[in-house]
Amino acid sequence: MSAPTRSPSELRSMFGANLRQLAADHPSISELARKLGINRTQFNRYLSGESFPRPDVLARICRFFEIDARVLLEPVTEISLNQDPINNGFLRDFLGTGVQNIPEADFPSGFYRFARRSFLDHDRFVTGVVLVARHNSSTFLRGYESARSLREQGLPTNPDAREYRGIVSQQENGVSIMVSRRRTLTGSFNYLNRVASFENNFWVGYVTRTAPESAAGTRVTRLTYEYIGRDHKVVLPAARHAGFTDIDALMPYHRRLLQPDVPFN
Repeated sequence: MSAPTRSPSELRSMFGANLRQLAADHPSISELARKLGINRTQFNRYLSGESFPRPDVLARICRFFEIDARVLLEPVTEISLNQDPINNGFLRDFLGTGVQNIPEADFPSGFYRFARRSFLDHDRFVTGVVLVARHNSSTFLRGYESARSLREQGLPTNPDAREYRGIVSQQENGVSIMVSRRRTLTGSFNYLNRVASFENNFWVGYVTRTAPESAAGTRVTRLTYEYIGRDHKVVLPAARHAGFTDIDALMPYHRRLLQPDVPFN
């Protein structure tokens, strides 16, 4: 079904309403017009729906607000919902705030070594390495499951099957990370809280996986993160030793934080 044809007055009205909503986050209309390079009187005409901009001015407005030309056709909240499922008009004050501009001091960019108990074998542990990186105002996570561990389970070991990614969100007392494998095959939720250590580079929390309850396995267990920066002399050995391991092979402070003899509460 084709979209309904809009009259010029309807286009102006829609654009004006959207522009007013976008401008509401800015304390000064005069300052906003100055940043956009638009005459204040003309900008007021856009806001009131009396006029809409030339194509070059519309492109400038869209770039500034990170929105597309549907601003002439659809309510801005609907456009945002289509573009970003987290940082949009509906969720911005609930989920969107947490994923924006996480301070480097709270959760630095770089490589982290992690450790947790295996979900499948209570007597074994899993270690690995993930990369935390920033793009624009968001913080992302990327990692690969150990090929050796997947091979032991009879699972594919190609890079696509091993890769997982996530988005980091700031919490009142730490960070949370929503993680998924490609095509949302499996996922997990991670919560981490910084703990006192010599270099202030450890976090502890828990990870829970998206799996049905099972008498033979577990769905939630303690999790440790250690920030190891970008020194390949540290990162590469940690990545090479990733996978299943015994408790005695865990690094001492990871073992201490995981409290393997204390049930998860």
